[in-house]
Amino acid sequence: MKKIAVFPGSFDPITIGHVELIKRAIPLFDKIIVGIGVNSQKKYLFPLEQRLKWINEAFSDHPSVEVQSFEKLTAHFCTKVGAKYLVRGLRNASDFDYEKTISQLNNIVGEGLETVFLISEPAYSHISSTIVREIIRGGGDATPFLPEGMKF
Repeated sequence: MKKIAVFPGSFDPITIGHVELIKRAIPLFDKIIVGIGVNSQKKYLFPLEQRLKWINEAFSDHPSVEVQSFEKLTAHFCTKVGAKYLVRGLRNASDFDYEKTISQLNNIVGEGLETVFLISEPAYSHISSTIVREIIRGGGDATPFLPEGMKF
């Protein structure tokens, strides 16, 4: 039985912090599905097609990484794709408090879905998509926080 994990998020945009976490998770699983959650109530800076393209480009050399989009509950998406694991990154104690609660709920809704937490490397712990979006909206240079070659 293959070990399949989902790394969920909006990835609006994907950052070097996300890429680093996914690359660290590759040896742990047979397949990682980067799941782009789509929430019709949320306003995104970048369209879904662009986010899918960026992630596919970032992992073009990693055949065990797939990219898919989904709507509704992450736990239900995991069931649909046969994933028994979620991968989540933790930058700080606030992330842990939030993610712990979500992981417990996902474990119930996802009927045993396990969450694997990876602690961010210190060099990436200050990076978030929210901050990167603000830099972009403000006309700043966000390239130090984005995967190499990413253009918007």
